[in-house]
This record gives sequence, structure tokens and C-alpha cells, in this order.
Amino acid sequence: MNMKFNFLTVIFSCWSMLSYAQPKKEIIPQTYVAHKISEPITIDGKGDEAVWEKAEWTENFIDIEGDKIPKYQTNVKMLWDENYYYILVEMKEPHVWGDITERDAIVFFNNDFEVFIDTNGDTHNYYELEINTLNTVWDLFINKPYREADNVALNDWNYTGLKSAVTVDGTLNNPNDIDKSWTMEIAIPFKDLRTAYHQDNVPRDQFYRVNFSRVNWDHDITNGNYARKKDENGKFLPEYNWVWSPTGVINMHLPETWGYVYFSSEEVGSKTTFTMPNDEKIKWKLYELFRANKAYYRANKVSAASVNDLKMPKISIDGHEIKPTIENHSFGWTISVKSPFSNNLLVIKEDGLFFNK
Repeated sequence: MNMKFNFLTVIFSCWSMLSYAQPKKEIIPQTYVAHKISEPITIDGKGDEAVWEKAEWTENFIDIEGDKIPKYQTNVKMLWDENYYYILVEMKEPHVWGDITERDAIVFFNNDFEVFIDTNGDTHNYYELEINTLNTVWDLFINKPYREADNVALNDWNYTGLKSAVTVDGTLNNPNDIDKSWTMEIAIPFKDLRTAYHQDNVPRDQFYRVNFSRVNWDHDITNGNYARKKDENGKFLPEYNWVWSPTGVINMHLPETWGYVYFSSEEVGSKTTFTMPNDEKIKWKLYELFRANKAYYRANKVSAASVNDLKMPKISIDGHEIKPTIENHSFGWTISVKSPFSNNLLVIKEDGLFFNK
């Protein structure tokens, strides 16, 4: 195993431990309606097409824990057509710099922008994409969140049809001037998100669970070159994690907390709204119980015998009391409840996999 993957093992182990922590306050995922377009977009990092002008910006990004305002503003727009999911991001930044040029290197050692996609909302088999100011790409396929011991992150997986470009309002890697921002344009092919070769997986009038992260570092300038800043003991200062939809803890790999992108078939410019399904609200609460039971297991070496053992508040969704149950089996444990809204049985397995029936 090379140094890069030794380092990643340490990082993923830290994320795994953080995954059991409950957010400091209730986190409500962000939502966005991405409209369909019929005219092509040129991926040049400019975002100057008329359809982009019609699309709405997201709310300003916030710190990942949801309780601090970032130093620099970040906003995203989204569109789609029958082939691509389009993302435009603008990041205010007075010093635009980067030095990583190798594909699939650890891109977040530079300031970067990251895209996380879970196409079916089961928290497994999701996609991560990181791109820096030099348009260097790191893309991964992840079978389970890092909190699971048998997690596998496929670093050699690639988006085969990805398009991306970066422009800078200022001068890249020039410490002698003050920049304004950098802008990134991304086109993610739906075919790269297929689970079967001939699958029609274009999410017409459906939603993905999605999140975006902007990693930003304090920097030093030495002999005209930028580098991550170190403390008096020679250790790198921690990075900033600014996100679209906060997770409540410093860990992006909690897919159950990500935002909702609804792919409306209405043309861009239409005033389409997305109504959150009540079953999704139940899922949020089930995952709170799931993380609490993971922590209970770590402390007691056994799963809770009932939900009451977790000492969590009662659950009420739109006037309906929700009463989940924990079942312990020879092969693990599950948390489940029958939805009063859809009549579906909503289930989370001990590895976090969600399904309904």
C-alpha cells in the first residue's frame, strides 16, 4: 500500500468515528429544483449561456456543522438534459492557487470543490468527485460510508464521460494581486451513474441525494509560491469545510444528511416547487436512531434491545406519532417502522443500508 492510501486509511478511520456523533442541532437538508434544458451547454468554466442566467443560485454555503458563516461566499446552480447533470459553482476567493496536477491524487490538499451523489437515497454505492483550481480531478466510487468497517472506496473508478472547466476572475498562482473568485462548470453523464448497461436512469421528475463541499485552507507564501499554512509545531492548520447542506459534524460521508436535488421536466425559468415526501422526514429520524444505536453498540458491545434504551425524543411527523422498533437477529439488527403516509415498511440495516417494501 503506498503512502497516499496509508494516509487515506487514517483519514477514513477518523471519519468513521465521527460518523456516530449526533449533530449539535436538528439538521434539515437543503433542496433545489434543477430544471431541464433543451439547448447544449459548452463546458468552459464561464457559465455564460442564457439557460444559466435563468437558473437560480443556491443559498450561500455554510460551515459543515451548520453553525458558522464561511469566510468566503460559495453558490451553485444546477441544470440537466437527457445526457448530463450540469453544475455551475462560483467561489469568492482573494487568493486563487493550486499545485496538484495528477489525476486521482489527494486533491483536497489544495482548495477544491467536491460533489457527492447518492442516486437512490439508500446511503450505499455513492459517488465522490473533487476538482481543484487547475481542473485536476479525483473521482471515487464508495460502496458504504466510512463508518462501516467493510467499507471499500474504489479510487481507480472514473467518470468516463465527465466534462469540467475552471476560470479565474484574477490570476491563478499569483500572490502579487488580489483575485475575486474562481468558477467551475461540470457536466456529469447520467450513463456513468448506471447500475446496468442499458438502464434508463435519467431522473426525470425524481430526486437524488446530493451534497457539495468546498475545502479551503489557510495559506503561506514562500518565494512567490503558495502552500498550506502550518502552525508553530510544523503541523498543517485544519482545513475549512464549507457545504451546501450541513451534516452537523465534520464528516461529509453521512449520505442520509445530504440535500435533495429534484430534476424537474419543466424548462428552466419555470416556477416549480419540490414537496418533501413525509417518508423522507421519517428516514431522517430513523437515521438519528441508527447513529444512536451505533454509538450504543460501541459503548456496550451489544445493540439496544429497544428504542427506549437509546433515550431519544418521541418522533412526530405532521401530527402522526412514529414508533420505530429495533430488532436483533443472529445476523445483525434493524430499525424499522411502517409509514402512516405511504403504508410502506421503512427499514435501516445495521450497516446503514435503507430500503422499503
